Amino acid sequence: MTGKERRQQLLDVARALFAEKGFDGTSIEEIAHRANVSKPVVYEHFGGKEGIYAVVVDREMHSLMDGMTEALSEDAHPRLLLERAAGALLNYIEGSTDGFRILVRDSPVASSTGTFSSLLNDIASQVEHILGIQFSKTGYEPKLAALYAQALVGMVALTGQWWLEVRKPKKNEVAAHLVNLAWNGLSHLEGKPTLRERG
Repeated sequence: MTGKERRQQLLDVARALFAEKGFDGTSIEEIAHRANVSKPVVYEHFGGKEGIYAVVVDREMHSLMDGMTEALSEDAHPRLLLERAAGALLNYIEGSTDGFRILVRDSPVASSTGTFSSLLNDIASQVEHILGIQFSKTGYEPKLAALYAQALVGMVALTGQWWLEVRKPKKNEVAAHLVNLAWNGLSHLEGKPTLRERG
């Protein structure tokens, strides 16, 4: 293997172990054993467990943030932006289950500190900006955009954490129900909500 290939192999092995056992339950010895290398090879590439963990977490955060940013970047009706944001998180959970497990294991959604919480705050800031514009247009108090942004992002993130384990109903149904609650409110829930935009 080239140095680059070996580094990627070690990251893949470590990512799987961190998802399965968490940071504390994973050792350099186990990473080296699963990668079929000696411990010094792992130290040479990453300096230790903290180093490889930091790279894994950083990559996962960028992957999720990129998906969310893309979902919220286009100018569209607020309901479609909500659909896209919910879909982006659920797509990430489905396509990067190990990554999501790593992010929420040591920094759960309900926590006020940690990498995942800071990521959610970054996403909430983007949502706050979008809501602030919409609130101004419709006569709502723009100062409340921050509160609503935190509520929406928290609702989607907690639901995503729950869906990670149960995987029922299907992803698009989960997104449709999230949008149903967020868009219509409890007093106007649709009986069979659907997404206006598929994908």
